[in-house]
Amino acid sequence: MNGAHAAHAAHRYGRKMLQPLVIGLGRSGAGLHAKALARLAALPEAPLRTAPLVACDPRPEAGRDLTGVTVTRTLAEAVRLVTPQHTVVHVCTPPASRTPVLAELAALGFRRFLVEKPLAADRTALDDIVRLRRHHDLDLVVVSHWLAAALTDRLRALVRERPYGALRHLAFAQHKPRFARTFTGEGHPTAFDVEIPHSLGVALDLAGPAELGDAHWSDLRCEDGVRRFMGSARLTLRHHSGVRTEITSDLASPVQQRSVTLRFERGAVTGHYPLSEHDDHAQLVLPDDPHGPRVFHDDALTAFIRRTYQDFAAGRRNHSTVPYDVVRLLCAAKDHCRAAERTPAGETPAVPTTEEQHVR
Repeated sequence: MNGAHAAHAAHRYGRKMLQPLVIGLGRSGAGLHAKALARLAALPEAPLRTAPLVACDPRPEAGRDLTGVTVTRTLAEAVRLVTPQHTVVHVCTPPASRTPVLAELAALGFRRFLVEKPLAADRTALDDIVRLRRHHDLDLVVVSHWLAAALTDRLRALVRERPYGALRHLAFAQHKPRFARTFTGEGHPTAFDVEIPHSLGVALDLAGPAELGDAHWSDLRCEDGVRRFMGSARLTLRHHSGVRTEITSDLASPVQQRSVTLRFERGAVTGHYPLSEHDDHAQLVLPDDPHGPRVFHDDALTAFIRRTYQDFAAGRRNHSTVPYDVVRLLCAAKDHCRAAERTPAGETPAVPTTEEQHVR
């Protein structure tokens, strides 16, 4: 499928067909977004009408394994193949480079954006993106697919219906070995930015607004060297509802895990999110369940992108503040860790105030 055909298809169908444009063909762009769009296009019920995918990445090797995708090497080349008012831009560049990419695309007339998590790596970048969104009236959605997961839906029902009483505590464990990607790229500045945004969004969704309680990070070490702040990350939250949350992520772990335990007044529930796109099944373990664990299909990213495109096509705006609250809490955690490194032994670093955290 050549670029002229893609542009013609988008123009021909107008508002009935949205044009995907993926910026960045790394792990997120090529490995997740492009494949999810292909799965949606292949569904027999044809839930969405999208034009053929156009992508942009300056690296000569990027996109070689993708079929049915027009790969460009410059944004100027990509822009010639699409119509901004009919395009959904998937921004899959590293979080540290989000602001200039969004600014350039907004200046070119693009208004619909699906941005990889986390939205920004620091408060300054977040404030810049908020200003860009307001100035250009951007319809900007942050990838938060755990919120669209079937497992999260079941957890919401347990919190809402209270079969085991009120929710008291949340504990997330997100572990995976990430040596090769960490030592060969600069995609994420700290371990807080890799896995934790997923669970942090779910914690806010299930238990409501929160303040940072504590945070810790460590370096990633192996025979190849040391990467500062990329080993492990841990944070605790104090929710206004009274719930406490603990999130841990170890990027030096020899095994992979994505799980959550909800402790209620009368029992504990454990959920396991799919580990990767290679097996999109989740598991739910309920107290005294003779049929447990419950195992079910849960392709959350495809469901999230499908829902987002449906909203874009219908003109429904996403007004969720959760992705912004996630970044603010992550920034508070990083500030706490930096302060701890500067604090003399025996003293306790101060946790940022509620006003400093700017949480929901």
